[in-house]
Amino acid sequence: MVVKNPNSTRFRHVCKMSNDSDMISQLELGKPDDKRKQPDKRVNGIFWILLINLGVFAADHWFHIREIKGLYLYHSLPVWYQFVTSTFCHANWNHLSSNLFFLYIFGKLVEEEEGNFALWTSYILTGVGANLVSWLVLPRNAVSLGASGAVFGLFAISVLVKMCWDWRKILEVLILGQFVIEKVMEAAQASTRMSGASSAMQSVNHIAHLSGALVGAGLVWLLSRVASDDSDQDVSKLSDKTNRKT
Repeated sequence: MVVKNPNSTRFRHVCKMSNDSDMISQLELGKPDDKRKQPDKRVNGIFWILLINLGVFAADHWFHIREIKGLYLYHSLPVWYQFVTSTFCHANWNHLSSNLFFLYIFGKLVEEEEGNFALWTSYILTGVGANLVSWLVLPRNAVSLGASGAVFGLFAISVLVKMCWDWRKILEVLILGQFVIEKVMEAAQASTRMSGASSAMQSVNHIAHLSGALVGAGLVWLLSRVASDDSDQDVSKLSDKTNRKT
């Protein structure tokens, strides 16, 4: 069977052009190098967050710098900055490595979608919100540390900013969500340390996980409300201008 290409005659005419530069310019139109002209979204914020977490862990557990212990959130007598600094502290390597893995996944998604400033704001607010709720609910002898609250907050934000009523998206969220919850709760063995008389009893701070996710969902809702109000104002201004012209 012979298939005739209607564009073959056109291709021969292009190749027979006397000017070689014209032919080269024609052939270069389909090169993938044109993709480089598109704007490049650089993701830097999440790597700085990961490096800070690694640096604090190294200073605390490898170099044994005593001042790092003062960054933990002590529920008995908290200092204001500990609500922030404790989100960069971790009790052991398993606790850190799991949080770094999920921080990279969901933090990168948030930064690519919303930008560097939104990533830092989301990390700080969700982490602080999770620590604040933990401080209000947990016993006074508890000591909180870890980025798990911020992890769940970034997870909620990364899901909700792209959420739509598509059954495939909903199924994807459910599968990914149960995986994240299971793995983070398994690995975060010391996100809250309950101090005893002679030794520390370690447990997972489920309150921080839930609080971080709720704070993240609240941020998305608040920003969506602000954006909808701004769009309504723009529409009303545009309608007023059109009415005045008519």
